[in-house]
Amino acid sequence: MNLKKMMQQAQKMQEQMLQTQEQLAQRTVTATAGGGKITVVANGAGDVVSIKIAPEVVDPQDVELLEELVLTGVRKAVEEGKQLAQSEMSKLTGGMNLPF
Repeated sequence: MNLKKMMQQAQKMQEQMLQTQEQLAQRTVTATAGGGKITVVANGAGDVVSIKIAPEVVDPQDVELLEELVLTGVRKAVEEGKQLAQSEMSKLTGGMNLPF
């Protein structure tokens, strides 16, 4: 394979990766915690988009529980977003573990 052709293929892959990253920023995943009392939405770029908290878990006497539920929901949503991104990127790279 000649070098010029390899460079063209690498550039095409880079363009596809950038396009996929832009698309991932538009796709969302939803995670829940506390039996659905906390709902966290994140995008495929790993950004938390929204957090919904059911009123019944807002107890001024037990702030630690609320903090733990929110943290759990955020971690789940971010992890699911990362998995979505990994899945989409591996389609482009053919399973090669390239950083993106």
